[in-house]
Amino acid sequence: MALMITDECINCDVCEPECPNGAITQGAEIYVIDPALCTECVGHFDKPQCVEVCPVDCIPLNPDVVETKEQLHDKYLTLIHKKAAM
Repeated sequence: MALMITDECINCDVCEPECPNGAITQGAEIYVIDPALCTECVGHFDKPQCVEVCPVDCIPLNPDVVETKEQLHDKYLTLIHKKAAM
């Protein structure tokens, strides 16, 4: 599953720079996570870095984007190849 940021977000700005895939951006009111870019840090870290640094625990799994660890790893590889081609 990709992660999501709930409306408990306090816009503290600590999650965005921690995302190795650039999946976190400032939305209209709170930060948002692009599920097409979120790999839950699979391929980069053992745990999602945004979850690790979030002071209000507002980054749960997104139930609308169900992915296995293998799918997340495949997405990671695709993102890495795209980045390398740039």
